[in-house]
Amino acid sequence: MRLLVTPSFVRATKKLHRPQKSDLDAAVRAISTDPTIGEAKLGDLVGVRVFKFRLSNQLCLLAYRVIDAESIKLLTFGPHENFYRDLKRLDD
Repeated sequence: MRLLVTPSFVRATKKLHRPQKSDLDAAVRAISTDPTIGEAKLGDLVGVRVFKFRLSNQLCLLAYRVIDAESIKLLTFGPHENFYRDLKRLDD
């Protein structure tokens, strides 16, 4: 499975500590194993899937898009607060 990342995803990962990165890696592994694991969004975010996971005892959302059978594009992740608003503003 090929993983593509956006610049906003890279910026967000640089701010994480080591235990948080391992939680994020586990979530990315779960997505790469089964791309349909996330909830498909409708409306403005059609084509985007969101996977919920725990990051240091805080619920976080990870947005991604399935490009084809071999490629997933990781858009962004973060807490629920303003997540969808910021996701709509992303230029991917």
